[in-house]
Amino acid sequence: MKRGLVIDLDTCVGCHACAVACKEWNGASALGGPSPDYQPFGAEPSGVWFNRVRHYEAGDYPDSKTVNMPMSCLHCEDAACVTVCPTGASYKREDGIVLVDPDKCMGCNYCAWACPYGARELDTDAGSMKKCTLCADRIDNQDLPEAERQPACVLACPTSARLFGDFDDPESEVSRVSASRGGVSLLDSLGYRPVNRYLPPRAPAEATQAVSAPASLSEVLRNLAARLIRR
Repeated sequence: MKRGLVIDLDTCVGCHACAVACKEWNGASALGGPSPDYQPFGAEPSGVWFNRVRHYEAGDYPDSKTVNMPMSCLHCEDAACVTVCPTGASYKREDGIVLVDPDKCMGCNYCAWACPYGARELDTDAGSMKKCTLCADRIDNQDLPEAERQPACVLACPTSARLFGDFDDPESEVSRVSASRGGVSLLDSLGYRPVNRYLPPRAPAEATQAVSAPASLSEVLRNLAARLIRR
């Protein structure tokens, strides 16, 4: 089993519902949840975010297109964050989900430095690293109806731009959609083999020839991913 997400950049409207739902499930509404808030009602509220949405412009005006790009842990098959962890706090489950054991984590930041996607944030109060868990507590909860055993971000997305499933099953929805739409893995040249796939945005009808071909749109997505290293 290899669980992960498909994110459709053609459908995502950048509403941040995924980020808010993640924060709500893992923080504000979940007692003892893994995502802390610092002084949420104080003068300088802050906290840890597992999901963030970035916004880019692809192409040149007037033939440009806004690309809303949600980012979270990609649950890499060859995860550098797991490799560099000196205490074994970062680990992979049998279903491919990368997690952090807070009892073993000493907050050294090695995993955050090793991750090229900026997917990890340090909980400065607890002194341990936090990240997307694909809502493992939800998807493993047999008391929930099967339809609700999905990450909170997937359930909250108003445009169904996010799909969750098993990439090891070629008949799963995530496998079929990724194959039919040319799903892209971010920064795949680094060799970490991220599980999550991004579906490139389709070109508008009036787009110029430079951005009209699906192959070039995939290249646009890879160029956007390359910016992550510089952020």
